[in-house]
Amino acid sequence: MTVSIIFQAEERMSRTTSDLHCDILHLNRGESISELCKTKKTLYSPMVSVIGSVHTAEFMNAASQGKLDVIDKYLADGGNPNVHDELKRTALHRASLEGHTAVVQRLLEKGADINFKDRLGSRAIHWACRGGSLGVVKALKSHGADLNMRDELYSTPLHVATRTGHTSVVEYLLSSGAKINSRDREGDTALHDAVHLNRYKIVELLIVAGADTKIKNHEGLTAVQQVKQWQFDIVETLQRLEKLKGMTLVPPENNSGEK
Repeated sequence: MTVSIIFQAEERMSRTTSDLHCDILHLNRGESISELCKTKKTLYSPMVSVIGSVHTAEFMNAASQGKLDVIDKYLADGGNPNVHDELKRTALHRASLEGHTAVVQRLLEKGADINFKDRLGSRAIHWACRGGSLGVVKALKSHGADLNMRDELYSTPLHVATRTGHTSVVEYLLSSGAKINSRDREGDTALHDAVHLNRYKIVELLIVAGADTKIKNHEGLTAVQQVKQWQFDIVETLQRLEKLKGMTLVPPENNSGEK
């Protein structure tokens, strides 16, 4: 199976927020950060909001950092909870990613749109699953978040939590009725993702919960066949390297008489 750029983005959660923004821009129909910069005639800053207000930028920054006092002041002054940055990420998206449950609760109470989509079609629930905060996932669900919502790559929250390896979130989603066999744009189920990324505990959870092991992705491979294909590729590569080594290296015993 060809390694998807989806996995690359999902696996980089330990990087800076700025780097993550660049990944999403790349995923969004190939638009690059340089192209966006040319359009805006300025270097992109993740802290600059669409309306360009310093006060709004502070609000967005506070959502990422969990500063509830700043959030409260902004909202008390009549600030719009749904303002967003260049990538259409709202304060709710940011707080969800960073695991700030209290901020998420307050934003939702004050009218934040739980279904607001960023440029990749991700909702707050997708970002919460990327961040791995079970508390935030539960808070969003209690406010009506759809656990089967898809982004533009057809990824569900279960796909996202599986790719990022958040076992407790996967377990909660399964126990809360998330559709276990949903397929993304490449035809992969969460089980395909879990097997491909060696998420052994999640593989076990998915199979016990009833994941269909016979579903094929768009390459015609089941999750099990992915493993076999991967193993075959590794063996073939090792054999090729060993053959190359034998052709280029002179055996030590043939070298003993040389000066």
